[in-house]
Amino acid sequence: MIEQLISVAREGVEERRGQVPQADLETRLSARGEDRPFREALVRPGLSLIAEFKRRSPSAGDISAGAIVGEQVQAYERGGAAALSVLTDERHFGGSLADLRDAMAACDLPILRKDFIVDPYQLYEAAVNGADAVLLIVRALDDAALESMYVEARGLDLDCLVEVHDDEELQRALELDADVIGINNRDLDSGTVDIATTYELMPDVPAGKTVVAESGISSRAELDELERVGVDAVLMGEALMGSADPEAKVRELTGHDEGTREHHLP
Repeated sequence: MIEQLISVAREGVEERRGQVPQADLETRLSARGEDRPFREALVRPGLSLIAEFKRRSPSAGDISAGAIVGEQVQAYERGGAAALSVLTDERHFGGSLADLRDAMAACDLPILRKDFIVDPYQLYEAAVNGADAVLLIVRALDDAALESMYVEARGLDLDCLVEVHDDEELQRALELDADVIGINNRDLDSGTVDIATTYELMPDVPAGKTVVAESGISSRAELDELERVGVDAVLMGEALMGSADPEAKVRELTGHDEGTREHHLP
């Protein structure tokens, strides 16, 4: 499954590079807006919620095909989300770089570009289209590519969510000295999801790292338990995109109305 996704990502890069050369993207870097540090949004008191915008996925199919980016992310912001994740993969998730730009224009939250990042070109795309951070999937990159991509992203003032699924990948992320580690409960090869993955890997994460739990999380009880074991943030998409009232759903999950989470208070 992941090999197919990576192959499609590479094809997309080559197509877009033919339309917009990297040199053109580099000239647009100076026009970037105000910095919205992604990591800082995740390390304030309480468990932070990264609310995701995606229309569909390979596992779930159509989730909310007609969703309007601006309306959805504004609802997330009002509900108390700390940051956004925006899918930009078109073929499998129905996303685009335009979604990234629309999200940036609609709210003030820091934004993660979530895609299969396999080429430095995508880092420049992310930077000029409104992203504050990018996803680097350890399983999708060899050690040399992972390190060079991480260094180049940081040079562009992009934070990196370095995603792992097992202990070997976690060790690679730690060797990179990644600041923000995402533990994906989904096996990208089989598609199976098991939230126990986060609990199994957490004891091996050194103090001082920012940990994000991803996939298979849908309830306030699960968030409370993840916070108890030291997780700093959770990334949630399908539970929010599938909700008839995403603002209320985010409030329910974050406890925004309870005034108990300091970084969500106005």
